[in-house]
Amino acid sequence: MLADPPRLRSVRRIIAGPVPDDAFNRVAMLVHKLIDAPMGVVCLVDEDRQVLAGHVGVPEPLASAREMPLTHSFSRHVVIAGEMQVVPDVRDDPRMCDNPMIDEIGAIAYVGAPITDPDGLIVGVLCAIDQEPRVWTPSEIALIGELAEVCSSEVCLRIARIAAEEARRAAESAHHQLELLAELTESLAATMDVEEAMRRLGGIVTAALADWCVVAVADDPGGAARVSAAHCDPDRAADMARLAELAAGSHADLRTMIRAVRARGRPVRSADGDAEMRSRISDAELSEITARAGFGASMIVPVVSPVRRLALGAILLVNRPDRPAFSAAEEWTAAEVGRRAGLAVENGRLYREQRHVAEVLQRSLLTELPVLPGIELHARYLPAQDGAAVGGDWYDAFAQPDGSVVVAVGDVSGHDIEAAATMGQLRNLIRGDAYGRDEEPGALLTALDQTLHGLRVPASATAVLARVRTCWSGYEVGFANAGHPPPLLLLPDGEVQVWWVPPEPLLGLPPRDEPRTTARRFVPAGSTLVLYTDGLVEDREQLLDDGIARLSTVLRDNASRPGDELCARLLEIAPRRSDDIALLLVRLT
Repeated sequence: MLADPPRLRSVRRIIAGPVPDDAFNRVAMLVHKLIDAPMGVVCLVDEDRQVLAGHVGVPEPLASAREMPLTHSFSRHVVIAGEMQVVPDVRDDPRMCDNPMIDEIGAIAYVGAPITDPDGLIVGVLCAIDQEPRVWTPSEIALIGELAEVCSSEVCLRIARIAAEEARRAAESAHHQLELLAELTESLAATMDVEEAMRRLGGIVTAALADWCVVAVADDPGGAARVSAAHCDPDRAADMARLAELAAGSHADLRTMIRAVRARGRPVRSADGDAEMRSRISDAELSEITARAGFGASMIVPVVSPVRRLALGAILLVNRPDRPAFSAAEEWTAAEVGRRAGLAVENGRLYREQRHVAEVLQRSLLTELPVLPGIELHARYLPAQDGAAVGGDWYDAFAQPDGSVVVAVGDVSGHDIEAAATMGQLRNLIRGDAYGRDEEPGALLTALDQTLHGLRVPASATAVLARVRTCWSGYEVGFANAGHPPPLLLLPDGEVQVWWVPPEPLLGLPPRDEPRTTARRFVPAGSTLVLYTDGLVEDREQLLDDGIARLSTVLRDNASRPGDELCARLLEIAPRRSDDIALLLVRLT
């Protein structure tokens, strides 16, 4: 029985190179010498031709061509019969008498024994050919059969080697694909920004899967698409940036990509550079850039939302013309890349929605600063740039009936909507407890501890509460600090004071027997009091003391600037906002 075509191709790839195989040439030589046959041939037979893997005595041009159509093959009859064929004179055999090889090489007598693979399927024939009629002896027939067994053993060994090599390559390929997907998953999970996720995806894909790529995604089907492009050659970076810009403006071309994968719901591969797709690129400059990048084999991959089961975009993967088409394994990997990209887009969308809700809630709870005689107030609130959207940072300022002014800045533990809601409760409690009372800030925070404990408010927060009064020398500021960074004071002469006091516990902890203390400072007119939260001066890369020193320097260097501009300069010392920031400036004129 003839072996299946894939098995034959596998065998021929190893034993039928550009020149006869040495091992099979030696077997053919043994046939030639041991039984005195003019021609010895080891051939492989497939569905449409016969290839000479080894031969001795075969005349030209067949010796160099090394293959013939099956119409010229005696060996096909061995395959059909499934057993050795012994023919003293092929001219007398009705099956073979019209074979062109009788005239071309003078083949008259023929004996052929099957060569089989490990499954017993016939992949070739060992032949002895004489140019005269010949009665083959039993010993000659037996010898050819034994030599055919030797050929079969060699074929089996080589097939086993092929299988082992293919298994090794498949394992390496699977390992590389899993590494790529693991790296991609880790990289995309580290950012909630869709554009940054697309940039990272392009870098990883062009390092391991394709020469260049275009990624086009939208948060919602039909919405405006974000487009990025990447190339494995850094020198093509400018081309890719321009390609992304042009592709973003060429909506028809993007829709062509997305329609192609939406119609099938899976990757679409092309081995010839997808001439149809290139013909649809309407922009001349876009066409020129893709030609320079090298438009060979391509694949379009859907970016699918795992939540809504919608195609949010597509990834175009392209190789240079000199590279082979994408394999089935690479198609599977690309499909996984599309799914992970869809998850990143969904995560980014949900994150932005949650961030917007939380930020709107947070800002709605912040105080609208009052207009007060002799005191100028400026405040800023900035949510974190990464991580959770907002937290519990807040500022507050209000006038008391006696003419004094209460100001506060605080930070509730946590970075989520719950922290923002708790901040609103805490701010209102401070206002309710403090308004209309003439107690010092330390006593007010002590009463607040009792209130939080008695009402079971689940709050843990740092805060600075200060009361500002006018006095004969300018202003008196009394303040209490519950585990918060120290206030800063910018004096009229440009000197900056850091108001360190002995640390006291956070708000919301079990009440202590000792009341909280109030510190007092006398401040000349023209000074500026600065209250802030730790997001401005502290993160994983800088200590609190270092951040306060930098804040003091910026405050000193910009002392003459207007309040709004001074706020902007102070916020610049926190270039990476890993935490919320609340800032309150109190200018005492």
